[in-house]
Amino acid sequence: MRNRIHRVIIFVNSLKEEAVALRREVEQYLKKQSIASETIPVDEREIVPIPERTDLAITLGGDGTLLYGARCLAGCNVPILAVNLGDFGFITEISSSEWAEVLTHYLEGRLGVSRRIMLDAELRRSDTTLHTFSGLNDAVVRAGDFARIIALRVHLSNTYVARYRADGLIVATPTGSTAYSMSAGGPILHPEMDAFILNPICPFTLSNRPIVIPGEEVCILEVERVQRTDIVLVVDGQQVCALKPKDRVVFRKSARHTLIIQSNKRNFYEVLRSKLNWAGEPNA
Repeated sequence: MRNRIHRVIIFVNSLKEEAVALRREVEQYLKKQSIASETIPVDEREIVPIPERTDLAITLGGDGTLLYGARCLAGCNVPILAVNLGDFGFITEISSSEWAEVLTHYLEGRLGVSRRIMLDAELRRSDTTLHTFSGLNDAVVRAGDFARIIALRVHLSNTYVARYRADGLIVATPTGSTAYSMSAGGPILHPEMDAFILNPICPFTLSNRPIVIPGEEVCILEVERVQRTDIVLVVDGQQVCALKPKDRVVFRKSARHTLIIQSNKRNFYEVLRSKLNWAGEPNA
């Protein structure tokens, strides 16, 4: 069954010349299909409103462009065709030479959509909620300016779990399990799982290890009163907020999801094998 598409939003990383050139090709393709399109330049400082009757989004850039598009589209139930023009591209697995074929297959109803959970991070100071951020990849609490150890306390299910003295703490979604968390020694989760990873960064106590928790779990992180450096909360590497001693950050699964069009070129395990040089290849 064909997918009826009336309007497409194109997120473009204008810092990449290839993205600007490819945007013109995409616009011409859509025009031939009698599909209206609108371009949104990536600006990580601002979330732009999505026009009504938007049926599809295309991101031209890298994983960062997709993360920005996911935040703008959160709650809109609009699938994303993510085209990789970046250096690595774990989430954006469709190459610049494949986009037209993949888009055609999607319009023809031959491709499915991957439903990814998102993360909400709510900053509470005293009894007041100051900010709520949403992300597709991860949220990180770390030192602001200097590479110094910070002190954090974590509660799960209203139960005190641990005191972390570390460079920071990563709370990652399954989609984000192959990003910063993986670099910090965390496990890889299938992107459609309903779970989160709590991963301390370089913990002072070596017994502190990453933990996988159910998606319905609520994690409360408390910034201890005495610190030797400033502390910040960073969501998806794009949203940054300063924290103060005794602040609490509540992490939970968002009510919103990100929908990513699945490529018929390769599955998640093939992406892992290729990107991470698995299977005993000489350059592994």
